[in-house]
Amino acid sequence: MEVQPPHYFRERRVAIVHDWLVVNGGAEKVLHALVQAFPQAEIFTLVDFMPKEEAAWLHGRKIHTSHLQKLPFAKRYYRHYLPLMPYLVEQFDLRGFDLVISSSHAVAKGVITHPEQAHICYCHTPMRYAWDMKESYLDDAGFRFPGMETYVRKTLKGMRQWDYFTAQQVDHFIANSHNVAQRIAKYYRRQAHVLHPPVDIEHFCLNDGPREAYYLAASRLVPYKRLDLIIDAFKRTPQRCLKVVGAGPEAARLAQRAAGADNIELMGYQPDAKLTTLMANARGFIFAADEDFGILPLEAQACGTPVLAYGKGGALETVKGEAHGAAATGLHFPAQTARSLLDTLERFETMTFDPHACRRHAETFSYPQFWQRLGALLDTMEVLGDQSDD
Repeated sequence: MEVQPPHYFRERRVAIVHDWLVVNGGAEKVLHALVQAFPQAEIFTLVDFMPKEEAAWLHGRKIHTSHLQKLPFAKRYYRHYLPLMPYLVEQFDLRGFDLVISSSHAVAKGVITHPEQAHICYCHTPMRYAWDMKESYLDDAGFRFPGMETYVRKTLKGMRQWDYFTAQQVDHFIANSHNVAQRIAKYYRRQAHVLHPPVDIEHFCLNDGPREAYYLAASRLVPYKRLDLIIDAFKRTPQRCLKVVGAGPEAARLAQRAAGADNIELMGYQPDAKLTTLMANARGFIFAADEDFGILPLEAQACGTPVLAYGKGGALETVKGEAHGAAATGLHFPAQTARSLLDTLERFETMTFDPHACRRHAETFSYPQFWQRLGALLDTMEVLGDQSDD
């Protein structure tokens, strides 16, 4: 039976501000849960280029986009307009709304609100390319023109100043993990409640039977996901099979890196149904990113599949290591290196993980749990006072 979400502030006008609608990723899954809880909400976003086949859940929603939607080459190169984004997000007219919720990993929290409005920011992360991952992004940029790196550094400095200033205008912060809450405290000097993103548990079927011999890695193919590390590890152990699902700018480089390794299959983009089947039949799911939260490891656990994850960031909150005994749902490898992953993989294969324990852990991140905790937070914040439920 489909679980119906509670509808918060039914008689109040609610605006949800989301950075951009381009792919149906983790941030969009949170947005999906929010628009179910606030069905009356209007959505404001810099651009909406979400493919129709991925955006069925947005059907019938009133969506406002910024001027960026119509700028040249924005569909492909919207990120290149980063210096304009603070100005553009400040142009949204939110007069008449009682509650503003920003779903932000970049600039959405910078919307201008008025004293009579409440502004809650669900923060997926402080802007990582302006703060803790600045040097990594600059290294990956590969600047070709003299002076370009200096210009980008100055731009990011301005973005940090704007990012800090706008954080002071938010009434309440909600972080998607304790990991992100710590960064909000460090960079913004603000305290945040923690509300983990939801997992669509009903979409994943538990497999408590025999599994196939392969391991699975899946993510968008971008540098910080560290698929290169996983590929390098499996090139050293040809008796083990690896399947990699995902598309992105790193595809060609990763294909070249895996060339000649018959035990590694790069499958490219796969529809959700296929990815779910691959998760359910894999011996283990491998996750090498230092991620803010990371929802894919939980989706794998919803299938009963244990996870090998880099022991930093959100994976420390989503994967229960061997210290949990029979309730363990995977292992963490301590260093972001191929050698560390292989050493942990050797130990992983000597252990037995209960698929039911994996499933039970994933269920604590379900949509109903998300809505229940969201309601409790709204009560704690006393948003709109005694008008919060009609």
